[in-house]
Amino acid sequence: MQRFRKIFKNSNGCSAIGMIHVGGLPGTPKYGGSFKKIIKDALEDAAVYANCKVDAILVENMHDIPYVQSKYLLPETTALMTRICWEIRKIIPTQTPCGVQILAGANKEAIAVAQAADFQFIRAEGFVFSHIADEGFTDANAGTLLRYRKQIDAENILVFTDIKKKHSAHAITSDVSISETAKAAEFFLTDGVIITGNATGDPADASQLRELKQTAKGPVLVGSGVTAENLESYIAADAVIVGTHFKIDGSWENSVDSKKVQHFMNRLRELQ
Repeated sequence: MQRFRKIFKNSNGCSAIGMIHVGGLPGTPKYGGSFKKIIKDALEDAAVYANCKVDAILVENMHDIPYVQSKYLLPETTALMTRICWEIRKIIPTQTPCGVQILAGANKEAIAVAQAADFQFIRAEGFVFSHIADEGFTDANAGTLLRYRKQIDAENILVFTDIKKKHSAHAITSDVSISETAKAAEFFLTDGVIITGNATGDPADASQLRELKQTAKGPVLVGSGVTAENLESYIAADAVIVGTHFKIDGSWENSVDSKKVQHFMNRLRELQ
């Protein structure tokens, strides 16, 4: 928890992390033909978050659907995400932590991008236990990931890890509870666990949050489905990651809506 609080300095408890969903990158099916526009759109979303004083920002290549496993990820994705994150970092206040996730399961690449762009954390998939995701089998990778973090002298970068992750089937670990999964992630040195609903925008099970806050030793984050209307159910979390709710018309594909972000942040401060 000490590492978490060193970066997330919201002493009142729950921090809000705003999502930037980067446009489809070159080489992916949804690429629109202009990388400059991708950067421009990402910077506009970042500026909204900065103006609304969101506690942190998380950048993700969500428009790169259909996702590929990290072994099939092409070098340009890592290079382009580095460029985008670097541009975002330049306009975000230095005290605001920034993070990155590269889909699907490209955790080493995310660590490399974070190191190059002066980001403070990543969101990682498949940290402990194996599961079946949309793009195929995701194997546990804590050992190789944290060894890589050590090798590139990036131990200052926090690794937040999804457990019982959305868009995935967990039948092969159905006998492992959410608490046991969190304990395993903590034993394998995660910097925080993330719980989610079944899909993007779906609310997480609030009872799981209550359970983990009693049993987990480190930070517990909520990674999907949080809104201004249901925030009270998740206020016990150390942080909430908000994407869909912050977008125009509540669609993750759209730009960030400044009014919705400000309303959410006002509600967060009321509850703290």
